[in-house]
Amino acid sequence: MTGATGRGFTVHEVGGDDRPIELSPETTAAFVGRALRGPLDTPVLVGSFGEFRRRFGDCWSHSSLGPSVRAFFENGGRRLYVVRVANHARGALLCLPASGSALILRAVEPGSAERLRAAVDYDGIDGADGDRFNLTLQRCDPGSGRVLDQEMYRALSHVADSPDFVGERLAASDLARAEAPWPTRRPDPTLAGGSRYAPDWAGHVQPGTDGGELSDYDLIGSQRAGTGLFALDAVADFDLLYLPPRARATDTGPAATLAAELYARARGAMLIVDPPAAWATCDDAVRGLRTLGYASPNACMYFPRPGGAPGEPAPVAGGALAGTLCRNDRRRGPGWSFAEDGLPLKAGLAPASMVNAADARQLVLAGINPLVRDATGRVRLTGCATLARGSESHRLFKCLATRRLCLRVVNTIDRATRWTVFERADGRLVARVRHQVADYLGRLHAEGVLVSDDFLVLCDAGSRPASGNCRHGITLLLVFQPQGCRAPLSFTLHQSTSGCRVSMTAFAPFPRG
Repeated sequence: MTGATGRGFTVHEVGGDDRPIELSPETTAAFVGRALRGPLDTPVLVGSFGEFRRRFGDCWSHSSLGPSVRAFFENGGRRLYVVRVANHARGALLCLPASGSALILRAVEPGSAERLRAAVDYDGIDGADGDRFNLTLQRCDPGSGRVLDQEMYRALSHVADSPDFVGERLAASDLARAEAPWPTRRPDPTLAGGSRYAPDWAGHVQPGTDGGELSDYDLIGSQRAGTGLFALDAVADFDLLYLPPRARATDTGPAATLAAELYARARGAMLIVDPPAAWATCDDAVRGLRTLGYASPNACMYFPRPGGAPGEPAPVAGGALAGTLCRNDRRRGPGWSFAEDGLPLKAGLAPASMVNAADARQLVLAGINPLVRDATGRVRLTGCATLARGSESHRLFKCLATRRLCLRVVNTIDRATRWTVFERADGRLVARVRHQVADYLGRLHAEGVLVSDDFLVLCDAGSRPASGNCRHGITLLLVFQPQGCRAPLSFTLHQSTSGCRVSMTAFAPFPRG
């Protein structure tokens, strides 16, 4: 488990050293995909499918994001960041007449489902002032017409060098931007039939477009621009990452999957991977996984896909799996293994093909979690495996529960000790950090998460010089043994102002009582 988290210029609240470390934070997921409307490349936290629909629109045949979000909440998820990405989508255009010229407005959020309207009036404007006007913008629900958002701007000016120039004032708008060419006069009031007593609204003169089908590179995005996956840099922490397929008939491409795995590893998260739609049998899955070459302790896969309606492509269960893991974490914690009992999924989510006991064992050995029916006919996720293969360090995390518990412990300690980089590095700081972390591990043992309370916490603060681009803050050595793990695991956390670096540590000392 090696990675670095850079904090850049994002501001987060940092808890004080006297606070106990939270034992069971709510598991948070992040989905990246295509939606009907909503802000582009901006993580939006939603707590229900209704919130998703209000912000991003309903389910859409050109994307599996909507159905995946719905399955996430139906299966017990509570916190979900949604990042909308698009391929050359454009916002709707509004044109407000201005005595022979026009004020041109472009919707900030692209898409054919974005419905904006605008109104101009001169209420409260001095009659002798021929430059100023008031502008009201509204976003409406495309189905019901209900107003979802509204912005009101008073005493705008069409004059470019004015401090109230409409182009400058709308630069911070969440609804629309003003575009050149600029109007030569102020916009005319928006009236019905020219009557000054019948105010009206101006709608689109050109609808927005949804753009083309997403490519892998739309999903990946740019770290410099903060787009695609890298829009999640603005999020302090998340636990599960999922890229719903671009459409129900397609798979997430290998380039996007590999980039997502690298990003999940850097952020200390677990990536959920859908099996390709072409895999019809367990032998297909085992052979296909070898061909794909996916090997990561930070990724997990299931098989088979759920069955769809006759003549329609099989849907995906990644969203349901993410929600089920969140529900299980809330009840039992991420360190509980479901290899034997399995995790029940929402009724009606039936696998497209049957998996017998022999096939299930073969899938688990390959690192794939089987979807099976139990004696009551309910679908359960079994196996509790990651896609870890290859190096010895990866084999330590073949168990999904062990890997996710270690991620939870390390990420929680990282968040809880960020305050240390602002403190004076001395023996008192060492004692405070060790007490805080040891108390947390002790409470994990009391909850039955760790095998014993025979864990180790070592800390040094400021005893090593700065090296490279990373100022030294504190270094923590953690040794603990999760339930279900045959041997203790050890990690080193280097906490500094530039971020937290985490690495596995070999041959770490371990006390024996």
